[in-house]
Amino acid sequence: MGLTSRSLEYVMIALAIGCAGLTLWLWPRFAGRGVRAWLGRLAALAVTQCAIVTALALAVNTTFQFYGSWDELLGEDEAAPAALSHVQGGAAEPVGASGGLVRTAPPQGLDTVHGLPSGPPDKAGKVESVRILGRRSQVANPAYVYLPPQYFQRQYARQRFPVIVAISGYPGGSFLLAQHLRLPQTAGGLIRTGAMQPAVIVMVRPTIAPPRDTECVDVPGGPQAETYFAQDLPEALRGHYRIGHDPSAWGVLGYSSGGTCALELTLRHPRVYSAAAALSPDYRVVNDPTTGDLFGPGPQGERGKREHDLLWRLRRLPQPQVSVLVSSSRRGEPNYTATRDFLAAVRSPMSAESIILDRGSHNFRTWRRELPTALRWMSGQLTFPQDVVHGR
Repeated sequence: MGLTSRSLEYVMIALAIGCAGLTLWLWPRFAGRGVRAWLGRLAALAVTQCAIVTALALAVNTTFQFYGSWDELLGEDEAAPAALSHVQGGAAEPVGASGGLVRTAPPQGLDTVHGLPSGPPDKAGKVESVRILGRRSQVANPAYVYLPPQYFQRQYARQRFPVIVAISGYPGGSFLLAQHLRLPQTAGGLIRTGAMQPAVIVMVRPTIAPPRDTECVDVPGGPQAETYFAQDLPEALRGHYRIGHDPSAWGVLGYSSGGTCALELTLRHPRVYSAAAALSPDYRVVNDPTTGDLFGPGPQGERGKREHDLLWRLRRLPQPQVSVLVSSSRRGEPNYTATRDFLAAVRSPMSAESIILDRGSHNFRTWRRELPTALRWMSGQLTFPQDVVHGR
């Protein structure tokens, strides 16, 4: 049984209930004061608590998809070097028996998401479950990809679409973007009503080395998360999907730490991403117990810390010609003051807009309120059609 299967969850719940019942039934036998009675009570309590905690952990993981498979939980996830043996000269081969940089994947929880497109793709669109391999970073990251109905329609067959890279918070993943943020469902509704132009949406997690929080940073001697998002991911997607190649086709959206990644990637790589929508972001990357040391020691490490402080960048470095949208709440969000400071530091040629709620919290209820506005804003920043696929 898979780690996220409901069958495993129900089996563990039944086992936990059975252990609790068995402990109650056997407890009178352990009522003595001898060593055997003490050991019996300890064993009964330990087994029952382990069963209950395991059942709860599986239920939480099935709901939020922190880990999609046993291999991922045990740190034995697919290694990219072997998977990339068929890539030559930096070019991505079509996905199939020979592999490629974008690979079809098991559902990864997609089959439990409510409200996804159903019906013919040219009428409803489609969401795919894939794994996206990084040629430079040597990682394989799970993702969902939303393709709008127009992607499958004849009149758009030669046109390239804009793409939005959507990054979840930590420690969640693409499942949270689909199930709890309801990103593909919201985008599909906006596209149907004409409030948003057709776009390909790629849903990924911010870490490339779970359970470590890599914060979209190239760690010295460690995971190369920034390289993955700034170089590998765009390369893989361009080689597989009919999407634009120009930066004006590329935007990045995220919430919480995913919003921090969105801003970092856009400000640091304006030739890749031209727009960022960040819901409840932080404005600098810092080390904590989940990240470990992201920057390394010495002057180089101190430089890395400074350059991942967005307020420092805006005040000390030339600002790129990009557009950003940030969100916060006057009451309930800890980043409100930092958001005002960030907006005040923006100057031409960079532009910034904001969503400021009177009240909101750091949760999906708040982000779902902000998402339609963020998607409409992003739609206005990216150009469609991007260009034409020649030779078709």
